[in-house]
Formats: sequence, structure tokens, C-alpha cells
Amino acid sequence: MTSLPAGRLSRARRQGSGVQGVEQDGGPDGVQGNGRVRLPVPPGLSAPLGCDAVGLPARHGFRMMAHLSRPGCVFADADWWWWIVPAESDLGLVWPQPARYVPGAYVPATRPRLIHSPEGGAPYTPPIPLYLMVCRVAGTAPAWSTVPRQGS
Repeated sequence: MTSLPAGRLSRARRQGSGVQGVEQDGGPDGVQGNGRVRLPVPPGLSAPLGCDAVGLPARHGFRMMAHLSRPGCVFADADWWWWIVPAESDLGLVWPQPARYVPGAYVPATRPRLIHSPEGGAPYTPPIPLYLMVCRVAGTAPAWSTVPRQGS
């Protein structure tokens, strides 16, 4: 795994956050029966809005980090980088390919590691700036709907 550019090295890696591997939610290694792991919220951070995750292939990771002013918790494995966003950050949005939006932060990853932790007390990357950057990477125009969900 390569490191982040100077000045962007995660506080978690600088201070040794204590986050190891994945949350124990399925089997003994945190893997559910469907091969997904839940990205854990590091100790000391609060996630009152719940957590979902947005993933991009690793080749886009550094570019995304360089253009996001306030990234939250970012996890990575050899193939994907995952950003923690508030739950239901997909309301009214269609996240374009190659991005993956994953409710509950249960990601199809192999040993994701925390590579960036935010300076604040919440694990979230603001979803709208992240969405706009994902659209830019995907080469698509941002589009969202104002139509509420059924039952809202």
C-alpha cells in the first residue's frame, strides 16, 4: 500500500488509531457469509447518522483524496478505496460507475485498512462533494432527484 502525499497522511496512521482490520460482525475475521466486511468506526469517533460507504477502484484513490477538502474515514485494500458517508447518502442520487454505494458499510473487500481518519469527531466524508468528485472521475454530469422516497 502506498502512503498518502505529504501533509495528507492520516491522523490514524500518524497516531496509531488502534483500529485493526474489520468490525467483528460475522465470522471470527469480521467476514459475513456473503463475503462482505463491515468497515468499523474508529474509537473516539461518533456516528450518530449511521454509516454507509462509497467505493472506487484504488487507481482513483489518490486523486479523490487530493481534491476532497474534508475527507472522513477512508479504508483501502489492494483493489478499492472506501469513504464512510452518513446513512442514506444515496437518497435522490445515482452514484455513477465505477463507484459502488454500499448501505451499512458492508463492503466486498479483502482486509480493508484505515488509511485516513478525520480531524473532527465524526467519521463522515461530506457526501455531496464526494458525489461531485465521483461524477468527475466517471466523466458524467451530476444529477439528483427531488422526488421523496416511498413512505417519506
